Amino acid sequence: MTLSLQTARAIIAAVREAGADQGLNPVTVVVLDAGGHVVAGEREDGSSIGRFAIAHGKAHGALALGVGSRALMARAEQQPYFIAAATSAIGGALVPVPGGVLIRDGQHLIGAVGVTGDSSDNDETAAVAAVLAVGLVAITG
Repeated sequence: MTLSLQTARAIIAAVREAGADQGLNPVTVVVLDAGGHVVAGEREDGSSIGRFAIAHGKAHGALALGVGSRALMARAEQQPYFIAAATSAIGGALVPVPGGVLIRDGQHLIGAVGVTGDSSDNDETAAVAAVLAVGLVAITG
């Protein structure tokens, strides 16, 4: 299975719905396919200008290292030089805080979603809820 535009848009809508339900600040959401290509992205009104790059970095970093961005945060705390080197090696697109979630169709990795705008924990909660809402598997660690 590949991550279609229709599925990416459904994930974004579900993130926004979860964010509204939780009373989150305006969010920016970026959905990438397994190759790291942007499939879709949206920035809610009031979300600051740098948020696209942050959401992209959360999702891209997760894909690049094969773990959710929460796990990248733990790795950054234990091995900051490794995370700094990895960030440089992949062109700076790695944001090691929660909110970058890998997406699986059950067996295969099909992409990642990055959410930013509220606390990192809340960003991750919205991302996970959205992936589950479209019937896919969310990987945070």
